[in-house]
Amino acid sequence: MKILVINGPNLNFLGIRDKNVYGTTDYNGLVKMIHEHASKKGVDVECFQSNSEGGIIDRIQLAYFDGTDGIVINPGAYTHYSYAIRDALDSFHTFPKVEIHISDIHSREEFRNVSVTSPVCDMQIVGHGLEGYLEAMDAIIEKNS
Repeated sequence: MKILVINGPNLNFLGIRDKNVYGTTDYNGLVKMIHEHASKKGVDVECFQSNSEGGIIDRIQLAYFDGTDGIVINPGAYTHYSYAIRDALDSFHTFPKVEIHISDIHSREEFRNVSVTSPVCDMQIVGHGLEGYLEAMDAIIEKNS
């Protein structure tokens, strides 16, 4: 089984930006945590991060062809307005897609309360910190079992 973890804009700045919201673990620490979890579960995982909307769309589209069995996606700020990423996620329904947010976007600024991408995902996990990524991976593993 292959899981693709996509991180959007500014997630490469984990551990640098607003530590009260996103914690002190840096992006490399997150990737390490994801790979260790995947290893324990016996699945392959690829982590992809881009600050570019087009790069994220290209990677989502490639997932259709490359043997991906599920996507975990944190679209970052694109969550709230990228209909292009939404459409890419909605282009195919061959495997599960889980939207993840480190913070609880529903209890933050008003503009963060709306996700245009979650309706085309199988589930959304918010406010569980970095552990939410592992929960999302587990949900994909369970759905594919």
